[in-house]
Amino acid sequence: MAAGAGLALEGIHHAYDAAPVIRGVDLAVGPGEIVCLLGPSGCGKTTLLRIAAGLERAREGRVVIDGVEVAGPERFVVPEKRRVGLMFQDYALFPHVRAIDNVGFGLNGARRAERRRTAHRLLERLGLAALADSYPHELSGGEQQRVALARALAPAPRVMLLDEPFSGLDERLREQVRDDALRFLHESGVPTMLVTHDADEAMLMADRIALMRDGVLVQTGTPDALCRHPASPFVARFFGALPAFDGRVSGQAVETPIGRAPTRCGEGCKVRVYVRPEAVALLGKGDAGADGLPAARVLDSRSVGVTSHLTLAVDGHAAPLTLNIADEGAPRVDEVVRIRLDPRRTFVFPATQDL
Repeated sequence: MAAGAGLALEGIHHAYDAAPVIRGVDLAVGPGEIVCLLGPSGCGKTTLLRIAAGLERAREGRVVIDGVEVAGPERFVVPEKRRVGLMFQDYALFPHVRAIDNVGFGLNGARRAERRRTAHRLLERLGLAALADSYPHELSGGEQQRVALARALAPAPRVMLLDEPFSGLDERLREQVRDDALRFLHESGVPTMLVTHDADEAMLMADRIALMRDGVLVQTGTPDALCRHPASPFVARFFGALPAFDGRVSGQAVETPIGRAPTRCGEGCKVRVYVRPEAVALLGKGDAGADGLPAARVLDSRSVGVTSHLTLAVDGHAAPLTLNIADEGAPRVDEVVRIRLDPRRTFVFPATQDL
């Protein structure tokens, strides 16, 4: 990676009146990399994107694009001179302008024929060449989204910034358009920062995820790293509702009603154990290795497509345990099963750690 290439946010602090919304954020996005800013509503992720774009001026910190400071204590470059591609949930296409001219709108200074050639090439790469002369109202939501993406990329921006760009599409269409956009963004090689509140979307789209909470980056890493090695209960729970069990460390492990979880927490420490659904395997009484494993009775079993949603009464645990397993071979109501716990999918944190 070339020195200084991409986008860097350094020591960003921001507040509205006296209320802090960004607190000391450092984040870099390299060439060809897609980084997803992920977090709950109100955590500051859109504000951080707006600061990168120049739509907001941070109280403190620097924004650097390709090694050039575009925002800092003594300098502020306006958005239109940062060569940043912007795309929001509202695609904001010009309703009276054909798709090809919407795409070419940002190519200021280029001749009309050159603008149309560039726009047509981008539309072709997105599978929209046949719709080049269509007006926005003649396009589906997914087609409009791809036209907006092509328009943002047409001026060859140094950075792409996307804020919840797929949230307005229905689920089936969102998957297809997201796949097309992912391929296109990787092909373009433009550093991309994408804001989303959807953990599944971030897992699918991101090379790295930057998870925010209350204006702070709580963990940054690959999707796999955040899922397998969460730094806190908040991170662990953000990627799915997890059953939790309280206990104390004894012999470098914690005994739970569904099995033993290893930990590096100190001997005697009061802890809370979080369990990923995929950590739980169910065995019948006669299955090999079932003897001696914790028992549970099936309270409810509902088929939801290729999986079954189970509710289990676990010996020694007051609250029912819910999990999804493959639908084939799912146990029936009132059947007693044995639970095998995969310790690699359990996460143990001190009980006093902030949730």
